[in-house]
Amino acid sequence: MSAPGPLPAGTRVRVKDDWPEARGPAHIRTPHYLRGAEGVVVRHLGAYPNPEDLAFARPAARRALYHVAFAQPGLWQQGVAGDEVLVELYEHWLEVV
Repeated sequence: MSAPGPLPAGTRVRVKDDWPEARGPAHIRTPHYLRGAEGVVVRHLGAYPNPEDLAFARPAARRALYHVAFAQPGLWQQGVAGDEVLVELYEHWLEVV
């Protein structure tokens, strides 16, 4: 069986509610305020070496990177319907909902 392709635009995702920095030294590229939040994939940006491994000079597998949009009022209780926050997130932080 072949590996699945990139997530298509419009896919609803949730950012994993994970805290690897609580388990020891970590370089995290996912903002704290997004953990557990739901958003929508806007576009696939390509695949790049995982910066969480590169920061510690470890071999870094290539990971898909996405633009994901989140409703701003749901994140910060500010703004109006239609306001969005657009963030670049790596695939290993995303769960399809």
